[in-house]
Amino acid sequence: MGNLSALTGWGIRFVFCLMLAAGAAWTQQDEASESCAGCHEQKVVGAHEKVGCARCHTGYEEFPHPEKAPKPVCASCHEAIAKQDAAGIHGEARLAGNEAAPDCGTCHGEAHQVERTKTTQFQAAMPDACGMCHDQEASQYKASVHGKAIAAGIGESPVCTDCHGAHAIVPHTNRASPVNPLRIRETCGSCHGDVRLSRRFGLPADRVLSFDASFHGLAARAGSQTVANCASCHGFHDILPSSDPASKTHPQNLAATCGKCHPGAGSRFALGPMHSWEGRGEPAAVGWVRNAYYLLIPLTLGLMFLHNAGDFVRKLWARRIDRVAQAQVALVGSLRMLPAERIQHALLVISFTLLVWTGFALKYPDQWWAKPLLAWEAEVSFRGTLHRIAAVIFTIVAVVHLISLFVSVRLREHWKTLLPRRADVYEGLHGLAYNLGLRRTPPPRSAHSYIEKAEYWAVVWGAIVMAGTGFMLWANNFMLRFFPKAVLDVAVAIHFYEAVLATAAIVIWHFYFVIFDPDVYPMDLAWLTGRSVRKHEEHHRQPVAKPAAGD
Repeated sequence: MGNLSALTGWGIRFVFCLMLAAGAAWTQQDEASESCAGCHEQKVVGAHEKVGCARCHTGYEEFPHPEKAPKPVCASCHEAIAKQDAAGIHGEARLAGNEAAPDCGTCHGEAHQVERTKTTQFQAAMPDACGMCHDQEASQYKASVHGKAIAAGIGESPVCTDCHGAHAIVPHTNRASPVNPLRIRETCGSCHGDVRLSRRFGLPADRVLSFDASFHGLAARAGSQTVANCASCHGFHDILPSSDPASKTHPQNLAATCGKCHPGAGSRFALGPMHSWEGRGEPAAVGWVRNAYYLLIPLTLGLMFLHNAGDFVRKLWARRIDRVAQAQVALVGSLRMLPAERIQHALLVISFTLLVWTGFALKYPDQWWAKPLLAWEAEVSFRGTLHRIAAVIFTIVAVVHLISLFVSVRLREHWKTLLPRRADVYEGLHGLAYNLGLRRTPPPRSAHSYIEKAEYWAVVWGAIVMAGTGFMLWANNFMLRFFPKAVLDVAVAIHFYEAVLATAAIVIWHFYFVIFDPDVYPMDLAWLTGRSVRKHEEHHRQPVAKPAAGD
């Protein structure tokens, strides 16, 4: 403790000495400044008010002053800022010999009267300073919602430097620029995503979030430089409130604004609100779709999980513990897939896998599994292109399957085993009850039972829904030209939630019965050989009879 106290005491003395030395140095500078005032009547105000003359005018201590004494340069104190300026477009212009290119004094004023940059007065003067060279942009800014706000004394309103940068100003084509398409969202979001500013000025608080959730926002987050961003719709310097008839986002002007990318959009029906959010500003039909799937998805997947979990536990018990009961069952094999069906299945697996991967990568571009698809996103929408290719393959497989049922008698006869029967309802309910321990006897199960039929017809239904809504999204220009935007919003909702349901159903239902089911583990090779390793009791192929009471 004694050593610690001694060290602390020496530390305090050291800091005190440093303070005295600094005070002495400033006193000397003040005295030197007073002596300069004897000849130079220039008064220093503003940011340099407390900076001594000798701090900038080095080499002038002697009198008369040396003829070759160096002139003051801003970089002697502001080295980092000077490097930023030199690397920007203004510094490059001066280096190229453009004497009219702005330097420090152009924006900050004469060295002895440099204003503090954080003041409202400095902010308000910025459009005029930049307007000396960029007069058209300055005029547009002054008439905009931001320019009017800064003129009214609202210092939080953005000026030129807030969007373009203060010193390291680079062209908008440079990815380092705050107004580069890849960074527009962050630049605008610095104010419009600020909860404090939104509350103070009554700004909508969900604009950034709703943009992020939209197609445009998701594509921008993935690196697309061609997708519409904030400035594409609201403008650059001439941003006006949506209530202003001259605004690009005024309801009367939306057709022209959106028509720049989507020709004909809004020509027949009003486009409606753009910044829709879940439960806010979205079409009522989108909410109905969401609520329906919020009920359907957990109900369907929950029943699947309970059914398969019970099936797994019972089979695990039979094979590992009750071996005698297992040995008493007489089993036979069955043909499950013909060669043409196996080819169709292989193409279906490839296309479905690509659809799931690329589809969810479009929705969740920030996830690690989506990163491999984003390597070329800045040049081309690789995810979208691959998604559409997979969709075309999936659709062709579906059409070929349908045609084959008409052309091939053998395929058609085999397909008939998948036609629903009334007995399938009882078979499924009996199976679920048995797996949950509510029935004592195992369910009768045909070679193509309710399990396979549920899978097949779910694929048929999913193909119709996903292909229909998917091609609507693909033909978005056509849809926006001839239908209200709400129709496309509903298609987006159905496409997404149906994809969630289909993907989860494949994992929970199909993967279990072809991979994890103890009857076939580690895999049912019917998709390769045509014959399943799963065995069925011979009498299960007969029509299912109603069990006796108490069975």
